[in-house]
Amino acid sequence: MEIETLAELDDHLDSGEPLSGLRLQNLDLSGHAEHLAAHGDLTGLVVLGGTVPPAVAEVLLHRGAIVFPGIADAPVDPWRGLYFPDDLYAGLEQGYAATPDARAYAWFVDAKLRTDAYCTLVRAIHDDSVTDELDEFVAGRSVVGIMGGHALQRHSEPYAAAAGLGHALAEAGHLVATGGGPGAMEAANLGALCRTPEAVEEAVRRIAPVPGFRPDVTPWATVALAARAVVVGDEPPGASETLGPTARSLGIPTWFYGHEPPNVFCDVIAKYFSNAIREEGLLARSTAGVVVLDGAAGTVQEIFQAVTPLYYARDDAPGPPLVLVGREHWTETVPVWPALQALARGRRMEQAVHLVETVDEVLPLLPSVAPAPPP
Repeated sequence: MEIETLAELDDHLDSGEPLSGLRLQNLDLSGHAEHLAAHGDLTGLVVLGGTVPPAVAEVLLHRGAIVFPGIADAPVDPWRGLYFPDDLYAGLEQGYAATPDARAYAWFVDAKLRTDAYCTLVRAIHDDSVTDELDEFVAGRSVVGIMGGHALQRHSEPYAAAAGLGHALAEAGHLVATGGGPGAMEAANLGALCRTPEAVEEAVRRIAPVPGFRPDVTPWATVALAARAVVVGDEPPGASETLGPTARSLGIPTWFYGHEPPNVFCDVIAKYFSNAIREEGLLARSTAGVVVLDGAAGTVQEIFQAVTPLYYARDDAPGPPLVLVGREHWTETVPVWPALQALARGRRMEQAVHLVETVDEVLPLLPSVAPAPPP
């Protein structure tokens, strides 16, 4: 049983029930030494991160608990789970290199740390914590994944179209999930975050003067954070667990592609060190379908990752739809569609894969979302 708040912990301690099997996640246990000691044997209790003063640690360890302390010299808190955009871009006024996002990437690519057992453990714990909270965040939601290249420029028509698609999907009740990076991913997240078409147009207008993240992430992120503040206001974000039912925009990026900064137009960001876990997780959580905009090698890889479960799906369960947008791009520029047709021929997969010309044709191909019950 996971305990994620002090109120939950206090209730359990007061109940007198045994603590074996509990997982205390990222809690401040200051002042809890006596209360924990009163339970005698603590074998099977696991403390994951948080604040564990010496007096509490002594009680825990001497009575059989397992304590995983916080990591003092890593640029990330491996126990924290999901991020808000301001978490990753704190200190941006001093330049992108000073932000937690950039420092985490530098730590990740450090040659001496890549194979260090301690750092490998920190990254694994971090990614598991992200997965744990992400599962809770998307539970019960209709999730549509949008894939597309990072090179799409903010002042382009395709960018505006991708933003319009993200908005339409969110308005239809879907949670829009992307790889969380620039370009088409940013556009879809932006559109989903905005509550009106007018807000989408205004946000795109505000960020268009800095069309891409090269050569410097700092102005690209600065103008985006200012535009986001207009969209959502300056109030601090709520807890991710309370945002889940109302969230519209989710980004799932990776430090493996650290040269691509995360976009800020997400309700929350699930950022991973492992790209393999991140890619599989994004596709697996796209329960209502995957929409693919223009892209190159990375996007093609994601297409075939999405195709594999469709190809092997049972006859009575063809799987969520996979929709490729742009006939010329996917039949001539990057001729993926002919390969998909060949794989799908004679299989139930034929019902799940689609090629359309524009984003306006996407929504009717996806399952509709049942309206929320009245309060």
